[in-house]
Amino acid sequence: MSNGRILIVDDERKMCVVLKAAFEHIGLAVTTADSGEAAIAALSLDKFDVIISDIKMPGMSGLDLLDKVKSGRPETEVLLMTAYADAQTAVNAMKKGAYDYIIKPFEIDELRHKVSHILEKHDLKAENRELRKKLRNRYSLDNMVGQSGAMQKVYELVEKVAPSDATVLVRGESGTGKELVAQAIHYTSHRKDFPFMAVNCSALPETLLESELFGYEKGAFTGADRQKPGLFEMAGKGTIFLDEIGDMTPATQVKMLRVLQAREVIHLGGAKSIPIQARTIAATNRDLEQAVKEKAFREDLYYRINVFPIFLPPLRDKKQDVPDLVAHFMRGQNADPQQIDPKALKLLMEYPWPGNVRELENVVERALIMAGDGTITINDLPPHIRGEAEMPIDIQTETDDMPTLDDMERRMIRRAIAKAGGNKTRAAEMLGITRRQLYSKMERLMPGME
Repeated sequence: MSNGRILIVDDERKMCVVLKAAFEHIGLAVTTADSGEAAIAALSLDKFDVIISDIKMPGMSGLDLLDKVKSGRPETEVLLMTAYADAQTAVNAMKKGAYDYIIKPFEIDELRHKVSHILEKHDLKAENRELRKKLRNRYSLDNMVGQSGAMQKVYELVEKVAPSDATVLVRGESGTGKELVAQAIHYTSHRKDFPFMAVNCSALPETLLESELFGYEKGAFTGADRQKPGLFEMAGKGTIFLDEIGDMTPATQVKMLRVLQAREVIHLGGAKSIPIQARTIAATNRDLEQAVKEKAFREDLYYRINVFPIFLPPLRDKKQDVPDLVAHFMRGQNADPQQIDPKALKLLMEYPWPGNVRELENVVERALIMAGDGTITINDLPPHIRGEAEMPIDIQTETDDMPTLDDMERRMIRRAIAKAGGNKTRAAEMLGITRRQLYSKMERLMPGME
């Protein structure tokens, strides 16, 4: 619970004193006011998370105070105190925006519990706002990497389509960053404060994919013990991202076409149409035009999703972006982007990158593990990259200064464990070995290290 600020309003001085002591005892900042007018004056000078006010007071009543608070500070919660005879009045006040009421006399712990619940909700809302802010920063257009002409064209298209509600189709090979483009469109649009829901159409069997997308009714299939909304509903006014839509089965394509045409979904096992508001962004690495010719993809669905196509170039066609991407991935691992040997960077620029940006990210992560706290050299790059470039490995001439294989393994293990936060299983995965093999190497190379 945060260090909330409380305003207590009651014309009985004794009540103000008792409640002030009770809430200050649990670390909350408390201000008191002996009238509604005094409370308004306090609100003009400070912000409060919760106002605890009596209903019946001379002059401005607690209900009048509630109206003024909700019209000027709607985020501030108001909790009303009332005598039993006024309980119906308090219930009516809740309809006007009061958070809750408590009947006098009451237990202090009961009131504390209500206030704690309010402050916990405030904390959660604040965390959600901060998370949304971080997501917007992380996936904003400004955070996309690459200065090549091809990427400049992508940025231009994202800027043009983001403010609209048009359906977007992102095309490109695996690993080119299609989901990042979809996220940039979402977090640059007016939908940025609503959910971004992503689903990989090739990763789920047909029935499971349909239940995830469209939802289902209780009893629709074995194990459906309750009604569940689909992603289109859960996205609300946000964005749903359909990755690898080209792998969607013909039966699911038919249902998807209806969703895009009618802007509604029907739960599996249901009959009621449910209107949807989410924007659709699709992505594929397939040649959809050829798939349409081969009757593997519906032509009418193709035209529905291909309203605004964006093509992502493979990394081999924009190698001038490799240095910027390497620096970006190094910063993401809390490493200095300058700590890479120019010869190693040259190798990375000459490699054809069949796995595109995703492969480059993995190679940089591995190289950082190999290099430890030092500079990334050619020796830290995977053998297949060194071989592709047809350049000799940069072996030092003085063998006394050259690290042994055991030294290199120790360095890799230490960095992997550090990066994994001490999790040996995760460290083993990063190194491409089993957990048992990791412990065996640690026992041989680093006896005594847990």
